[in-house]
Amino acid sequence: MLDEFIHEPRIAYFSMEIALRNEIPTYAGGLGILAGDTMRSATDLELPMVAVSLMSRAGYFRQEIDAQGRQLEHPEIWDPKRWAQPLDAKIAVPIDGRTVWIGAWLYVLEGSMGGRQPVLLLDTDLNENSSDDREITHYLYGGDNVYRLKQEIVLGIGGVRLLQALGFTIRHFHMNEGHSALLGLELMRRYTYSTEELRPGESHYDLPRVRDLCSFTTHTPVEVGHDRFPYDLVQRILDNGFDIEIIKGLAGEDSLNMTRLALNLSEYINGVAKKHAEVSNAMFPGYRVHAITNGVHPFIWTTENFRQLYDHYLPGWCHEPQLLTRADCCIPDTAIWEAHVQAKQHLIEKVQALTGVALQPNIPIFGFARRMTAYKRPDLLFSDLAVAGDCTQPPVPDRARRQGASAR
Repeated sequence: MLDEFIHEPRIAYFSMEIALRNEIPTYAGGLGILAGDTMRSATDLELPMVAVSLMSRAGYFRQEIDAQGRQLEHPEIWDPKRWAQPLDAKIAVPIDGRTVWIGAWLYVLEGSMGGRQPVLLLDTDLNENSSDDREITHYLYGGDNVYRLKQEIVLGIGGVRLLQALGFTIRHFHMNEGHSALLGLELMRRYTYSTEELRPGESHYDLPRVRDLCSFTTHTPVEVGHDRFPYDLVQRILDNGFDIEIIKGLAGEDSLNMTRLALNLSEYINGVAKKHAEVSNAMFPGYRVHAITNGVHPFIWTTENFRQLYDHYLPGWCHEPQLLTRADCCIPDTAIWEAHVQAKQHLIEKVQALTGVALQPNIPIFGFARRMTAYKRPDLLFSDLAVAGDCTQPPVPDRARRQGASAR
């Protein structure tokens, strides 16, 4: 199955998490959703890409709310054999003084237009590894700094090596957030100048070539959300043949800042909205952060009621999303309201079947899906509550506002 994907050069898209389908809990929030939708769009457009992520056998966690309203967290175990195919290739990476073997599973993402894209899920749960090392790829964002650094070594360094072992020709590397920034160190190890080409005092690493091969998308607009590792930990865990002073020159003097490492080893850098790019440029002066506003794969995120509506009035919308800008003039208000009512009723029935809670159709329903970590300010939504109005009647059409709402 892999043979169909290695005959042409591809863009390698690295992401700590990726949302492939509900039954595969290899994602926790927006970062993984963006990664999955990016690959779906690439599939529809038949762009040659390959995604690299972690197996995350125990997921992020499965949430339970107890009688006191407290969150309980449970592993979300899934069976990779149901959805993916194990690959024969294995590579080794030194981590914390031991040789850690890394394998991969192939998930084939299939698009609505017949396109197919390979997704590699890296896995250390192999017989060759110790019990501790077998768990490196089990828990998405689990554990402490030591566990996280090991995961990011597997993703960045292990991912580059495994792509080579599998026979992929990679023409560009895209880092979706800084978790995979260590791939830049692996590329530096691969691309060096010969001694004869160097002047006294020059680095033997071909940094211009590495930068030309890499792009970086930063997501987090607050300092606390960027991964940092103390250098005493880095020296103990990471063994890639690098002088620590070389890494400090690229990733910061005080600690290994994964975002700064990615910034210094990427030719193109972007944020995920215009405002976010402005904030990132202020956070990291001296770098040019472009703005590419986050988007979604429209077909996946449109409920069946609206799919049928758009198919009737805007045929081809799922392949040409810009057609949705015509919804305001092409679709009757009554048809949009009816599709909304039907979709809401389906949601109410689903919630009752899963939880036993009976929501009311005449009351607004808010879905809260933010990952529970402090820097994301999850309580912000509840800081200024107001009494909701009656939702039994359709709103008075505000044409400009409805155009955007109907597309969602």
